[in-house]
Amino acid sequence: MFERFTQSARQAVVLAHGVAERLGADHVGAEHVLVGAVLVPGPAADALTRLGTGPDALEAAVRSLPAGAIDADALAFVGIDLDSVRAQVEATFGPGALDDDPGSRGRRRSGRAFDGQAKKLLQLSLREAIAYKSNRIDTGHLLLAAVRAPDSPAHRALLAVGVTPDQVRDAVVATWAGAAS
Repeated sequence: MFERFTQSARQAVVLAHGVAERLGADHVGAEHVLVGAVLVPGPAADALTRLGTGPDALEAAVRSLPAGAIDADALAFVGIDLDSVRAQVEATFGPGALDDDPGSRGRRRSGRAFDGQAKKLLQLSLREAIAYKSNRIDTGHLLLAAVRAPDSPAHRALLAVGVTPDQVRDAVVATWAGAAS
């Protein structure tokens, strides 16, 4: 899946590790990927600007979210197979890419592993790209994935900055349309 990511979407995923570290998280969550996506110049950042907000407000909203954990059984209940996600990520980034073992052979940027919500957001970004008939996944698709998962901290952070899923969808589509002109 990561081979379909644009350079800016890949950069957003890398930045997510730094966001998680800066916020003191022991994992990389969907909310960190979302902030990473709007830190990179591109459709996600442009769409939030259209909506009158930006990365600082979004990061502040993430800081204010209550801490919470999610387990594999809960994800399986909603149809997310963590073994499948792990296999996809390891095929791209190498064995152990999601392990907490700092000595693993994976190419993680920090000791923080992606949590289930982050993995779900990455999968949903692929679905968004397919839905919009895009060959590549850009930061706009990451932003759309966040509004597609109402149970995620990323979704809650967007609501906290005062934007609705419909507004986000409209802003991303308008941004893409403006870029195509």
